[in-house]
Amino acid sequence: MTFSATISSFHTSTLLKIHINGYKNLTRVPLGHPKPVLRKIRAIHAVNSSMFQPFLTEELLNQAMNNPLPIFQFEEYMALKTKTVNKALEEAVPLQHPLKIHEAMRYSLLAGGKRVRPILCIASCELVGGDESLTLPISCAVEMIHTMSLIHDDLPCMDNDDLRRGKPTNHKAFGEETAVLAGDALLSLAFQHIAAKTAKVSSDRVIQAIAELGSAVGSEGLVAGQVVDLCCEGKQVSLSELEYIHVHKTAKLLEASAVCGVIVGGGNVFEIERVRNYARCIGLLFQVVDDILDVTKSSEELGKTAGKDLASDKATYPKLMGIDKAKKFARKLANQAVQELAYFDPIRAAPLYYLAEYIANRQS
Repeated sequence: MTFSATISSFHTSTLLKIHINGYKNLTRVPLGHPKPVLRKIRAIHAVNSSMFQPFLTEELLNQAMNNPLPIFQFEEYMALKTKTVNKALEEAVPLQHPLKIHEAMRYSLLAGGKRVRPILCIASCELVGGDESLTLPISCAVEMIHTMSLIHDDLPCMDNDDLRRGKPTNHKAFGEETAVLAGDALLSLAFQHIAAKTAKVSSDRVIQAIAELGSAVGSEGLVAGQVVDLCCEGKQVSLSELEYIHVHKTAKLLEASAVCGVIVGGGNVFEIERVRNYARCIGLLFQVVDDILDVTKSSEELGKTAGKDLASDKATYPKLMGIDKAKKFARKLANQAVQELAYFDPIRAAPLYYLAEYIANRQS
């Protein structure tokens, strides 16, 4: 790929031109809050190096808003929601007969992880005035689906990886046959869990959420990204093709997590589309950062095998754009994401602002 083509594709990314059809002359929610002092959450995730430069900084956040954010205890919020999600996941997949399959499901599902998707779902529900309890079943479901995708992605016929979340991958621990079935079982359980456990939400909204999540996982979503990714191995890939892969393989599920939270929280069409745009940006941002970390971090730091994409000659943003331009793209995506939130109440939106910062500046 030529240098000029790379620059052209970079500046014409579809995600940097997102708008909402049918809405004109939109007004921002009045913020009217005194200037707070933003918590320096980046310090927890930053590397011990003067060379580290966050992708989303206080300066960029202030530039993206007419007024600054309210003070928000992000680490405490994440810890509390993670604890809630982990407890719900533990209860959703009890250890029962047949033991082997449930052990394999629990092995990957309860192996830790950032829980970004379920927390995004909860925060989006709360953004539109919904209660955490409304979205907990679907929050668990998106984590089950995400875990399924990791189990299958690690298989020898796919990415052939040995390490995930700092532990041997599922097929290394239980064998390939059981790993495939564990992923299948988690995918099936996800939709069963939404249908059986969602309470105090209208059936129309539950159906809408199920349809949204199903679309994000199937041949128009995650599977589409995965199959195109496999087909492109060892071939020259354009930036637009790479964006298609990662929008579908990674961003679609993050997008669905957020959108489903707004749906079950009672959000309207306008709120759904604003949050969809936000989540689409942070979904691709997640992958851009992942690509950068893959070539800048060790396996011990990442909790998974580092340098796999380079070794298998897969297309990545650093490979096609270079590290510096990949970082610049990450900053643009982060900035676009936070701009989408400026139409909401800033106090309710605070978790999503800080979640964008967390994704942009994560180090593993």
